[in-house]
Amino acid sequence: MRRVVSLVPSLTEAVAVTLPGLLVGATDYCTHPTGLDVARVGGSKYPDLARVLALRPDVVLMNVEENRRADADALAAAGVRIRLTYPRTVDAALDELAGLLRDLGAGAEPDWLRAARAAWAAAPPSGPARGAVVPIWRRPWIVAGGDTFASDVLRRLGLRNLYGHAADRYPRPSLDEVRGLAPDLVVLPDEPYPFTATDGPEAFPGTPCALVSGRHLTWYGPSLAEAPALLAAQLAHPVPGPAPS
Repeated sequence: MRRVVSLVPSLTEAVAVTLPGLLVGATDYCTHPTGLDVARVGGSKYPDLARVLALRPDVVLMNVEENRRADADALAAAGVRIRLTYPRTVDAALDELAGLLRDLGAGAEPDWLRAARAAWAAAPPSGPARGAVVPIWRRPWIVAGGDTFASDVLRRLGLRNLYGHAADRYPRPSLDEVRGLAPDLVVLPDEPYPFTATDGPEAFPGTPCALVSGRHLTWYGPSLAEAPALLAAQLAHPVPGPAPS
């Protein structure tokens, strides 16, 4: 491979760090590594396909969940090779990354990927798991369900997703429904919705809310090496929800 365009921020970081010079294009939301100097082709959901094609990519990296099928079909119809990813567990993400980088020309697993495997090798904490809800959006409220990468990350850190058995992978419950589940913890990532100490916890009076890094919760790339330690620390120091009225 000689020219790669990535429409997935985590894959952008993985390729740029491992195979410098291979990446010729990325989305406007590909913020890592810092200072990445490649052509920008719009967003993940609505990339500028003309700009993608103008870069003459040998392969375009996409994700089943993050990118639209219509864009993948249009690029394929134009003769571009598409590489789709769809990891829903930590182990699947590590294996998909290894296969992708190998196919792109990496001679061996990079140090960061070996470090990530070691970091996630530990078994989940023993003892009863705390019940958690993981909003990823508000207005309307959307939460992470089961069979999602974020849900598996939290399971590996000792939490039980209260929407883990929902029929939808990303349910849209009412706020009253979420509160009625009486979660032990509400996990509020800073992306895709930018939850903060003043935007999110107020919706869950009396419930501890952990503000966590969305990149470490949902990205599968170099951030996986530091994710277990960082997320564990953030989960261990939740902000108290306001007192019930």
